[in-house]
Amino acid sequence: MAKLWFKFQRYFRRKPVRFFTFLVLYLTAGSLVFLHSGFVGQPAVSQNQANPAVGVPVEGAELTFLGDLNLGRGFRDTGEVSSIARRYGPWFKGKDGNERAKLGDYGGAWSRALKGRVVREKEEERAKYIGCYLDDTQSRALRGVSFFDYKKMTVFRCQDNCAERGCECQSLCGHVGKGPELWEKHKGYLYAGLEFGAECYCGHKIQAANVSEAECDMDCKGERGSVCGGANRLSVYRLQLAQESARRYGSAVFRGCFRRPDNLSLALPVTAAMPNMSVDKCVDFCTEKEYPLAALAGTACHCGFPTTRFPLHEREDEQLCAQKCSAEEFESCGTPSYFIVYQTQVQDNRCMDRRFLPAKSKQLIALASFPGAGNTWARHLIELATGFYTGSYYFDGSLYNKGFKGERDHWRSGRTICIKTHESGQKEIEAFDAAILLIRNPYKALMAEFNRKYGGHIGFAAHAHWKGKEWPEFVRNYAPWWATHTLDWLKFGKKVLVVHFEDLKRDLFVQLGRMVGLLGVAVREDRLLCVESQKDGNFKRSGLRKLEYDPYTADMQRTISAYIKTVDAALRGRNLTGVPDDYYPR
Repeated sequence: MAKLWFKFQRYFRRKPVRFFTFLVLYLTAGSLVFLHSGFVGQPAVSQNQANPAVGVPVEGAELTFLGDLNLGRGFRDTGEVSSIARRYGPWFKGKDGNERAKLGDYGGAWSRALKGRVVREKEEERAKYIGCYLDDTQSRALRGVSFFDYKKMTVFRCQDNCAERGCECQSLCGHVGKGPELWEKHKGYLYAGLEFGAECYCGHKIQAANVSEAECDMDCKGERGSVCGGANRLSVYRLQLAQESARRYGSAVFRGCFRRPDNLSLALPVTAAMPNMSVDKCVDFCTEKEYPLAALAGTACHCGFPTTRFPLHEREDEQLCAQKCSAEEFESCGTPSYFIVYQTQVQDNRCMDRRFLPAKSKQLIALASFPGAGNTWARHLIELATGFYTGSYYFDGSLYNKGFKGERDHWRSGRTICIKTHESGQKEIEAFDAAILLIRNPYKALMAEFNRKYGGHIGFAAHAHWKGKEWPEFVRNYAPWWATHTLDWLKFGKKVLVVHFEDLKRDLFVQLGRMVGLLGVAVREDRLLCVESQKDGNFKRSGLRKLEYDPYTADMQRTISAYIKTVDAALRGRNLTGVPDDYYPR
């Protein structure tokens, strides 16, 4: 046997052409056998299946024909295979009898087309396209929440956000302990609209006229081939899932108990008598009337905006409003003298317009902070309060894609109201004429920046990062920077307004008024009240993720505590308020 094998090798070593000829013949014969097995025992292709123009979409025609040829391993259709497996061939079926199409166990052009088709069918189940509509920046067609993504917007993403937008937890809706059914009713919008290829608007009612389909002609930024409205044109979808499970007004946020305003008709201009009062009815009514506030006063429902006549700044004891609703056993509906107030999901458009400065600014004002101190949130507030875009010392594409259009401008362009910066060198600081210095508790700021570094603007670092070497190294490098950043701005800054992040959260109206004052922009109080009710932007985390342990060791706390004392002394040395008490370890 060994001699025979040796002779065989020597024969082909001397005659390589014969070897390759033999190999080609072998492969050809195997291919013919493989192809033949695919046709044996298969049913004939019907006329409709063979002709892609009859009864099937053009994009699925080739799939249908090739699937019926069953170019697979000769498996037989048992009759129990699903319609997808029967149509596209038994090779979609796995060993366990489940269709591989559901598991994504397929590849190539055929499978990509099938996958796209399945996704579209799911989208159609979720929402129904109802047409192209006019939109106006001063009077939006859909007046719920909105968000933008100039890079990755898709139809499904917009629909998903509008369907799911609502309270993130039961406590925000004021329904703790009242059952998941009640909470679930507060989730979702009925309509989702896409505009300009990258903008998504949600709402409960369409406040605009229908126009020609040809006017919605822009591709989605994140999904070429799909239409996402046009210039001042909305592609609108009705969300099917929301119709069954959501209240028509989406999620109403409980604001508290407030004294009846002095001039009721001016403070809350729309009123309806409701003998069978309930929170649902009043919020539904005010949502239908397109007002962001619903105030329950016994058997009367009032609607309006936060204004200087009704600013929602002086909250009363809730016991003063504790009168049961006539149509709801477990809810309070207020009294004629003390109103229970809810914020509907109608967007307050009084502060939503933004633009670049009409003339080049004569001074450069910094919005300076240590990373993780809430700079992006502060920019969001400033843009709403002033109506002008903010700029940046850097360029962050993700922020630009989310609507911060000043990101692309050079920081010296003079077209933006203020400039974001984390710099702390003397030369960089002295380049600015004035600054808003935002300071945050270092324990919270360090964790926020660590989450941003390893999880993105609204994500979170993985548990392995906290437990690994990354966290100790991060604290060792960044904690000293937290102190030197503030000290340098106090030392080299020409005109510095210090704002504590914690004070901004606690008393936004007053602190934002101080910030706008430094920027030299005259802003109406009603606009600031509008910002107060729209304060959460796209880049606000839902709170730092609770860890199972305190990531700060005793040594870290001693080091950070020393930095806090240094900063506190520097602030007091300039006759400023020192750091808040909660800056020290818990």
